[in-house]
Amino acid sequence: MRALTVLQTGPLCTVQDRGRPGHASIGVGRSGAADLLSHDAANRLVGNTSDAATLEVTFGGLKVRAEFDAIVAVTGAQVTCRVDGTEQGLFSTITFRAGQVLELSAPTSGLRSYLAVRGGIDVPTVLGSRSTDTMSGLGPAVVSPGTALPVGNDKADWPAAEFVPPPAQPGALRITFGPRADWFTERSRSILLEQSWTVTQDSDRVGIRLDGAEPLRRTRDDELASEGMVLGALQVPPSGQPVLFLADHPVTGGYPVIAVVTAADVSAAAQLTPGTQIHFRAIG
Repeated sequence: MRALTVLQTGPLCTVQDRGRPGHASIGVGRSGAADLLSHDAANRLVGNTSDAATLEVTFGGLKVRAEFDAIVAVTGAQVTCRVDGTEQGLFSTITFRAGQVLELSAPTSGLRSYLAVRGGIDVPTVLGSRSTDTMSGLGPAVVSPGTALPVGNDKADWPAAEFVPPPAQPGALRITFGPRADWFTERSRSILLEQSWTVTQDSDRVGIRLDGAEPLRRTRDDELASEGMVLGALQVPPSGQPVLFLADHPVTGGYPVIAVVTAADVSAAAQLTPGTQIHFRAIG
């Protein structure tokens, strides 16, 4: 059987690919890997197509058994990866023999790890994607112990990359102001960049709630009609503490968006752990 059997999952393990874009008009978000850069890197290492499905593992704790001889790779958070007790390199190819067990520790930095297997995780597609959307419930169920995950044929020709450098972590998350920056005071636009923001415990694949010493203040108090939301949007509720939308964000929202984090830096944001302090840098 070409499959990986899940023995243990840790806090959260889901199947993810590059998502299901193009369905916002019917209320369906893109979803997909929260850290697309690490997801893509894992697929490159095992010679998969970029849209092959991987396992997204939040805060380690994964343990899987190979039911066939496989090639796998682990990217993302800084974890210890062991196969039958022998430590393996991250961001590199790993030979995973039938009957062996691969285990990921809790990370020492970062939050999400990606396990790719040559051929991809072959669960049924929903609207063209194998991604689990934790907000809408679309896609496969959250992975649980005892699950046998079939491996498909979403692979490209050899050779694959044997090593991919880990993505660089930006010193500050880059943003562009708008579309509702004019709903906020000039001081608020300044302090968004000047003060540090702390990632709170109330964060998940939908979004990251941030806490700053001085909340963002609006110049107008009238209601905003519900409008489309995008990946990386910094939406500001009445508390003045922004929420950074990640992969499973809602497709519409009624609070103003002061700025949007660049697509590349959303991947870095997906690795932020509670208690981390971050800064923003405007690029446009």
